Amino acid sequence: MVTAYLLTSTAVAPLYGKLSDIWGRSAMLLAAVGLFVAGSILCAVAPNMMTLILGRGLQGVGGGGILPLCQAVIADVVAPRERGRYQAYMGVVWVTSGVCGPVLGGLMAEYLHWSLIFWINVPLGVAAAVLVHVYLKRIPRNERRHRLDVLGAVLMMGSAIPLLLALTWGGNSYPWLSPQILLLLAGSFVLSLLFGWRLVRAPEPFLPLTVLNNPVMRTGTTSASLSMGVSIGLTIFVPLYFELVHGLSATESGIALIPLALTTPGSLLSGQAMLYWRHYKRAPVIGLVLCLIALAFLIWRPDLPLSYVIVITGVVGTAIGLVYPVTTVSIQNAVPHYQVGIAMGALNFFRALASAFAVAVMGAILLAGLGVAAQRGSALSAVATATAVSPTEAAGVFRWVFAAAWIFLALSLVFLVMMEERPLRTTPGLAEARRATPAE
Repeated sequence: MVTAYLLTSTAVAPLYGKLSDIWGRSAMLLAAVGLFVAGSILCAVAPNMMTLILGRGLQGVGGGGILPLCQAVIADVVAPRERGRYQAYMGVVWVTSGVCGPVLGGLMAEYLHWSLIFWINVPLGVAAAVLVHVYLKRIPRNERRHRLDVLGAVLMMGSAIPLLLALTWGGNSYPWLSPQILLLLAGSFVLSLLFGWRLVRAPEPFLPLTVLNNPVMRTGTTSASLSMGVSIGLTIFVPLYFELVHGLSATESGIALIPLALTTPGSLLSGQAMLYWRHYKRAPVIGLVLCLIALAFLIWRPDLPLSYVIVITGVVGTAIGLVYPVTTVSIQNAVPHYQVGIAMGALNFFRALASAFAVAVMGAILLAGLGVAAQRGSALSAVATATAVSPTEAAGVFRWVFAAAWIFLALSLVFLVMMEERPLRTTPGLAEARRATPAE
């Protein structure tokens, strides 16, 4: 049920970006919200698990377009110099939803009915659609004519799905060297080669070479993707660390996790840095350096007192929050406006892949350290079999999980430093688009 949403939402993100460059942001955002609501209704009325899985897949088809399209809309109407502030506002909503959503969902499932978890999306989706229709219908489309490379889109999405399945199932449902995982990886590799072949031959590639070859796009996407992977991975495994090493309950672990999940302070600080600082990269660079220092203490002493651990995870969460606005706005500032949609779709696509990879690596380290067999089921099995593991032994296992996170963040810092710091424009994207009419 979780994988269905992950697969579809990741695969369609670049497609929404490209279609919004062709048909406009408002139309595609309405389509994304509509599909998300339709998927929610199908989940709510599902009579069996298969229907519920299909509903989650349909939800992902809609949900995968919402974030990249909203980022593209901001690029249309807000100047890059001020855009970091608005990206931070999106971060506030994202974190608030991430913290409050599971709590509200748990209350509904425990005291009311599980279907309300999905029904609540209907009025929220309708309200969102009304806001989009009222406030975004006047945003003009780019006048440049585009063509959709259908084969390229199919190959790109097709290469992502078996890779995500391999990263999700590997070490959990099947051993990493099992025929199932190797076949999925081989299929993804072949489809990726075909996608690369299509990129250099299509009249207008689905993922334009000008976007792929843009150095800011490459380094910014890599830095953001690695940071996102660490954020997601630690959010999944740190609660297990709290339970096994510090003896907290599930509820107490969730509360202790809040400082890590609160990337909002970093996003707000990063937005202000972009507004007032000429060298706006300094904020996330300083943040990541401090984050690596703090995380090194946790690698050195994974059995630190709980209060110190919470402070360290708070530093990590804030530092990761500093990266998102700077990389997103830098990419928007570096690509032509008529390609902002596909750039945002590609950014979110690669961030999702990196998150799945980071979670797979951390999960493999944890399960191997705890001696959990692949067929016995990932994190839940880790908790179930770890009753015989002492807190000291568990801390020794988590040391390597934190070390993996440190390496990912160190690489994120390297690519952030490599990212070119171009002067931020002071006019919105649509104004820039009107000044230049790009060649067909």
